[in-house]
Amino acid sequence: MSNKLSASLSPYLRAHADNPVDWWPWCPEALEEAKRRDVPILLSIGYAACHWCHVMAHESFEDADTAALMNENFVNIKVDREERPDLDAVYMTATQAMTGQGGWPMTCFLTPDGEPFHCGTYYPPVPAHGMPSFKQVLTAVAQAWRERPGELKDGAGKIVSHIAEQTGPLREHPVDEETVSSAVAKLRQETDPGHGGFGGAPKFPPSMVLEFLLRHYERTANPAALSIVELTAEGMARGGIYDQLAGGFARYSVDSQWVVPHFEKMLYDNALLLRVYAHLARRTGHPPAARVAGETAEFLLRDLRTDQGGFAASLDADTDGVEGLTYVWTPEQLAEVLGPEDGRWAAELFRVTGEGTFERGTSTLQLPKDPDDPARWMRVRSALLEARAQRPQPARDDKVIVAWNGLAITALAEAGVSMERPDWVDAAVEAAGFLLDKHVVDGRLRRSSRDGVVGDAPGVLEDYACLADGLLALHQATGESVWLVEATRLLDIALARFASDVPGAFYDTADDAETLVNRPSDPTDNATPSGASTLASALLTASALAGHERAAQYRSACEQAVKRAGALAAQAPRFAGNWLSVAEALLAGPVQVAVVGADAAERAELLVTAAKQVHGGGVVLGGAPEAEGVPLLADRPLVDDGPAAYVCRGYVCDRPVTTTEELSRALDG
Repeated sequence: MSNKLSASLSPYLRAHADNPVDWWPWCPEALEEAKRRDVPILLSIGYAACHWCHVMAHESFEDADTAALMNENFVNIKVDREERPDLDAVYMTATQAMTGQGGWPMTCFLTPDGEPFHCGTYYPPVPAHGMPSFKQVLTAVAQAWRERPGELKDGAGKIVSHIAEQTGPLREHPVDEETVSSAVAKLRQETDPGHGGFGGAPKFPPSMVLEFLLRHYERTANPAALSIVELTAEGMARGGIYDQLAGGFARYSVDSQWVVPHFEKMLYDNALLLRVYAHLARRTGHPPAARVAGETAEFLLRDLRTDQGGFAASLDADTDGVEGLTYVWTPEQLAEVLGPEDGRWAAELFRVTGEGTFERGTSTLQLPKDPDDPARWMRVRSALLEARAQRPQPARDDKVIVAWNGLAITALAEAGVSMERPDWVDAAVEAAGFLLDKHVVDGRLRRSSRDGVVGDAPGVLEDYACLADGLLALHQATGESVWLVEATRLLDIALARFASDVPGAFYDTADDAETLVNRPSDPTDNATPSGASTLASALLTASALAGHERAAQYRSACEQAVKRAGALAAQAPRFAGNWLSVAEALLAGPVQVAVVGADAAERAELLVTAAKQVHGGGVVLGGAPEAEGVPLLADRPLVDDGPAAYVCRGYVCDRPVTTTEELSRALDG
């Protein structure tokens, strides 16, 4: 017998539909049921690719005795954090405030009004490692509610008040040359000199920080910035966190050397890292960066693309309940697939040892150096990939999230242009068309869909901002006006619906969204860029593309937002990478290149030069002079009846140039 999750759109929720727990989705009826029964709410938040979410589900939510205890004493609500980032943000803030840490699965106990009074994360089925068992926690909370509900409600009210005080807008702080230079110096101090990245284990791909450092290097030629990027990009690309056979990055490394990943593959990580590696390849010509960018793009198209043209959220960390089962190898398995000679060669190449680098004597695949025999490498890689395809495969969470698809659209459009892969641009166009067709309902965005069916959860700030950013990238890649029209429509909604009363500050939920115990507003760039920083990025790009009527409004809103995040950028640059990228684009102008020509063939050479050389955060667009609906091409005629490129920085433009050599010099300047 299934519970109330069986009709859910989310694969994560549907996976719990047959639990003996009487799960509810988050809805007003669930809160009313808690009030009717006068019992607390047990809120469990997780996501499909989360390893420990699966562990707790198997240990506790599938156990009949535990479920009986839950059903008797609580109204149990299960939430997919990817569908409802607003709920996740509110209760993660509470969990961190109460425990000093957070993570998933997140386990929160709430009053019937939704106010948290006790929070934690994973609880084991029996007491272990200083943690009580989940049953002990359930029993203690239920008893406390029966004996002293007033005390718990008062405490919950104080927690909500404390969260509101701690999550107000940041003070203004300029993000100027001094702030940016200081951020680079801090990041250099915090860089792992041996393997790149920041901090120890676990180690996460710092994609937004790397993008900032690349932009800073392009503008200032600061070698320290580039060295951090190259060291980190090399370390990740050669480690086990990168799939050496099929491309694509895992969520993070459990060690500090990028050897053993947490095997889930997320759309957002791979979109952000595709952008970084394509940017690095464009700027330096670094062959490994070009290879990794290409393989990561192909991973997105092959493994995450849905039948509707969007991109799925993730691949699971587990296969048949075992983490990493699909991906790891022993020397014997290599020899079985490749034969003894190639097996030994592959084991040495990939650092697959008898002792193993992972669990049970297995090893992840690393690539510490490029193979000295490329033909042999291609043959071995192909054979191993074919053999791996015969193994059980991780599950795919195939819901489509607007924000993450926006990141993928941006990355594929930019990389497709700079690396001359029009098929990547075509894939970005298809994804954007799907999102605009299915995810816009009554003029507003819905956050997620599955199999072409859109869900009820409204879009949050990151959805509007990331999609707008992606559409602006498509406007540049294709020269088509429709993408600019749709992007500015989304930006205008974001400015109207998400802005705080404090200039430059934004909420993550709209002014007409469901009222929660706290309206979330998180400016930090974490696993994904914050909604506010992405909005600032899109506003700056739109100010360069949308024409004079909107330019001043959009640029002013961007500058105010960056100033509001300035204290974060100055104090914690590792958590302000996207903000600093926007600041770099502001300091650079941003650079704008308009290429005019009678037809695409005539414009091609100048466009390729601009795409390969323009500073990160700059805009490049080509088309016929005075093309309808393309403001960047207005008042920019042909020169001597031939193609020309117009280079501007901010509101200052150079004279038009007509050769690739002149354009290259203008961009270097």
